[in-house]
Amino acid sequence: MAPRQTVTSGTPWEPLVGYARAVRVANTIYVSGTTATDDAGAIVGRGDPYAQTRQALRNVERALIAAGATMADVVRTRIFVINIDQWKEIGRAHGEVFSAIRPATTMVEVRRLIDSDMLVEIEAEAVIGA
Repeated sequence: MAPRQTVTSGTPWEPLVGYARAVRVANTIYVSGTTATDDAGAIVGRGDPYAQTRQALRNVERALIAAGATMADVVRTRIFVINIDQWKEIGRAHGEVFSAIRPATTMVEVRRLIDSDMLVEIEAEAVIGA
C-alpha cells in the first residue's frame, strides 16, 4: 500500500473539522475545498469573485507544492460558487491559471459557503507527471 502524506495549512478549521488541506497517495494529490483566505485566515477580495478565485488558486498551488506537485499536474478542479451569474469573472481567473493545462472542470452553484463573504471554493486533484 502506498504511503499517505497529509498537508496542512495551519488554519484553525482543519483540526476542528478533521481534514487536511491536501492528501497525497502515491503520485495523486487531492486538495480539499479551498477558499480565498490569507495566511491569517482573513478573506481576500471581499465582494470580488475574480480576486477570490485567484487567491483560492494561489492557496491550491501552495498545497500542491507542499505535496510535491505543481499546477501543471492538476487534472481536475471543482468550483463551487454562490452566484453562477459570476461565472465569467470566476472562469476568467481559472482560465488565466489553467488555459495551457486544461484540467477537467466543473462549476456549480451552491446556496452558500462556510462564511457569508466567501464567493468561491475550489477543489483540485493532481497526478504528478500526468
